[in-house]
Amino acid sequence: MLLTTLMLIPLVGSIVVFLLPAAKVTLAKQIALGFALATLVGSVLMVLGLDNSSGGLQHVESYDWIPAFGISWTLGVNGISAALIVMAAILVPVVIVAGWWDAENSGRGTVKGFFALILALEVFIIGVFTANDLFLFYVFFEAMLFPIYFLIGRFGGLQRAYAAMKFLLYSLVGGLFMLAALIGLYVVSSRELGQGTFDYVTLTSLNIDPATQKMLFLGFFFAFAVKAPMVPFHTWLPDATAEATPGTSTLLVGVLDKVGTFGMLHFLLPIFPEASKFYAPVIIVLAVISIFYGALLAIGQTDVMRLVAFTSISHFGFIVLGIFVMTSQGLSGSSFYMVNHGFSTGALFLVMGYLVSRRGSKRIADFGGVQKVAPILTGVFLLSGLSGLALPGMSSFISEFLVLAGTYAVNPTAAIIATLGIVMAAVYILWLYQRMMTGVPSKEVEETVTEISRRELVAIAPVLAIIIALGFVPQVALNVINPAVDQVQTYVGVTDPESAVVIEGSGS
Repeated sequence: MLLTTLMLIPLVGSIVVFLLPAAKVTLAKQIALGFALATLVGSVLMVLGLDNSSGGLQHVESYDWIPAFGISWTLGVNGISAALIVMAAILVPVVIVAGWWDAENSGRGTVKGFFALILALEVFIIGVFTANDLFLFYVFFEAMLFPIYFLIGRFGGLQRAYAAMKFLLYSLVGGLFMLAALIGLYVVSSRELGQGTFDYVTLTSLNIDPATQKMLFLGFFFAFAVKAPMVPFHTWLPDATAEATPGTSTLLVGVLDKVGTFGMLHFLLPIFPEASKFYAPVIIVLAVISIFYGALLAIGQTDVMRLVAFTSISHFGFIVLGIFVMTSQGLSGSSFYMVNHGFSTGALFLVMGYLVSRRGSKRIADFGGVQKVAPILTGVFLLSGLSGLALPGMSSFISEFLVLAGTYAVNPTAAIIATLGIVMAAVYILWLYQRMMTGVPSKEVEETVTEISRRELVAIAPVLAIIIALGFVPQVALNVINPAVDQVQTYVGVTDPESAVVIEGSGS
């Protein structure tokens, strides 16, 4: 019951906050933060209870739900999903503290509604990372769209309705393709077993013929590629992040988009191993294109929020690249990258939100000279930016290095080309720092931009501390992740080539 209880904590919190009188603004915030912290404690206990010698599912609980169709309430975690749950559980209270005034500043909706939606979103996030019945996964996959839709459409900027609807339509179309593939997979399991099932472990043991695998793979992959987001299915992301509050963008890009890459790693490779190998060369090309396309468009942005969104498209290219080279280093790097990207991008969105709320503008040209009026805020910005460009000493460097090392072992050309994306990352981050932080501040900057507050620093400091800590001691996360990576390789039936770079703590 551990995983179900972990979902019930934010669910109860969401209901309690929603039922509060609208005038109880401070109480709504305090209760939301309390339940978010309780969820964080529960997620830490979950990880501490894992057996790191096993890469299989743990904390498993299974109950019949709709037995006539082989549907069950089956939950379980491995090291990869557990790490993602902890990341989400850390970012939710961070977003609550950082966005303490977001609902009031938006002038729309109620404060209790804003924080109730964040807790409801956390329920579905935990659900989607723990569901090991594919029908149940699909339910959570679709359900988590709606809290984000309302967080953007109700509390976002001037173009919030357009951005929220675009996000919802893209995601729903992707979900329809997944539903069609899900039905097809059920029919296949029924033919092989005599009774259809959506159970993950059972499906990984099916001997699905390669032609059928290739067809079903595409339905799931399209849904995951939209969610990830990968080029060319990415266009909803810049609009959504530009209009959402910084906290919503943090959860959207830092957590929800990981569902796409998690789905590729956790479902596609083990259930459709032959199709994964067949499509891998094409997907690797798309991943490299995403790396360059996202970085190139980031360099040309004039809106800071859209810039961070495009950097994430580039980063997701690295994650997908590591997954489909299928080496232990690549898979470990991608899994670790998902966690690191959540923290580094979350820090960037939050610090950008701090600046935008002060200046009243998202245009890069409206800043300049911030380091002279807010040196501590500038330092926080610099640390967040350096994590985004994977500076050695930051956790993102370890994951990016593992991805490239694992890629080089099987596809040196893709690895070399992808490495050039790191250079482009330095360009968009350092040029952004130069334009916004250096120089002589304008009169408007001097009058509006103030130093970071204690509340803002308390919110973002744990994220920066984790980024630095995992940069020096990555084994804390890799020791949890690697057994699950080994299990994925076993499902797919691949081993590392003899030329693979062996890195201690990066998988076997």
